[in-house]
Amino acid sequence: MKNYKSIYLLTLISLLILLSACSDSTPTTGDTSEKTSEEKVQDNPNPTKEDEQNAENPEAKEGFVLPTEDLQKGDQNDNVIGLQEALIKIGYEIPTTGTYDKETVWAITDLQIQSEDLMITGKYDEATRLVIEDYQDQESTVTSGEGLAYSEDKPLDEETVELSNPFEVLALINKQHALPADYVPADLVFPDVPFPFVEDLPKKQIRQVAADALEELFAAAEQEGLDLYAQSGFRSFETQEYLFASYVSNHGEEEANKFSARPGESEHQSGLAMDVTSPQVNFDLVIEFGDTKEGKWLKDHAAEYGFIIRYPKGKEDITGYQYEPWHIRYVGVKTASEIMERDITLEEYLEELQS
Repeated sequence: MKNYKSIYLLTLISLLILLSACSDSTPTTGDTSEKTSEEKVQDNPNPTKEDEQNAENPEAKEGFVLPTEDLQKGDQNDNVIGLQEALIKIGYEIPTTGTYDKETVWAITDLQIQSEDLMITGKYDEATRLVIEDYQDQESTVTSGEGLAYSEDKPLDEETVELSNPFEVLALINKQHALPADYVPADLVFPDVPFPFVEDLPKKQIRQVAADALEELFAAAEQEGLDLYAQSGFRSFETQEYLFASYVSNHGEEEANKFSARPGESEHQSGLAMDVTSPQVNFDLVIEFGDTKEGKWLKDHAAEYGFIIRYPKGKEDITGYQYEPWHIRYVGVKTASEIMERDITLEEYLEELQS
């Protein structure tokens, strides 16, 4: 009997202890709902930057933030991961590497081609961000590859490949990287700059993104009292084929290859290059242009508008062409500034990005 009473008392004591513990853990207020991110920040007397971002953007809590800064080929940071995650969300099967790599350039280019209001550059900018946000808001997806199918560069011979993405502003076009024979930029326009001739010839044209920058460059030159003229922009594959054959006939192939590109290997076909000149050299495209006040000013200020002197002096072994102070190529302000400040070529710049 005594054993049964002892067991009973021990059981009763254990039950009372358990009930007391449960009572202590019960909330004293009637509100048991989970607080929002914003309320948590308000309750926190010393919120971190991450706390504030999570309150402003609930998606950040899930590890997804669409970047607000411009991005381009070679960039490596968390913003690139955010962009890649956004592209995956709207239909692109690309890896989240954190590097603005070839797949990311392709996805952005394809998206821009499919969006009528976007300039086709392969770069991520504010306008492209708004388009991606619109897809997210509507919870819709892109038909991946409808504007530009993804593919690797196509070998043409042992030394040269054909570019799979000729649209991107940072495309390398030289003796080893050729444009497709049928490539003609869809956004060619006539820039509002002076030419030494009045006819609306195709060579007056240049791509829209480069035309806008060229107009700003020429306006700045005019304010400085300079006589800068545009001479030759877009050149089709067929036109380049005719020109190169003519130069070979007159100078021989080895010599012609020093100052003229084979068809497909000319930057003029990209619509991103423009030859410029001045009355001081009779509107010719000659090395002496580099010694004119216009030529000197162009070298010092082209990068401010996104242009580089594509074939600089002393870099002939890298570019494959003679010094051409008149040939400018649009790459964007960020890239142009670095190339011109460091006195390097586009080849050297892109090689560093790849490594």
